[in-house]
Amino acid sequence: MLVLRRKIGQVIQINDDIRIIIQDVQNEHIVRIGIEAPADIPVHRLEIYNLIQQENKSAGGAGALNWLKGASHNGSASDENSDET
Repeated sequence: MLVLRRKIGQVIQINDDIRIIIQDVQNEHIVRIGIEAPADIPVHRLEIYNLIQQENKSAGGAGALNWLKGASHNGSASDENSDET
């Protein structure tokens, strides 16, 4: 882990396309930062990221997988029937 000290207005650059800008420091413990990143790179607080991961795991469970298999099977069967008429 890299630990840095930065002052308000200073920037941390990650690769060519991600910048972290120190916006404000309150009570020496609360830091407000700005993050500039391309739109295709998601940026989340850790607790939100963890919730997204949990939802993705729940959606990827066996029930969802079986539903997808059934939906694709039903879709191809109706396509075959429409060719016969």
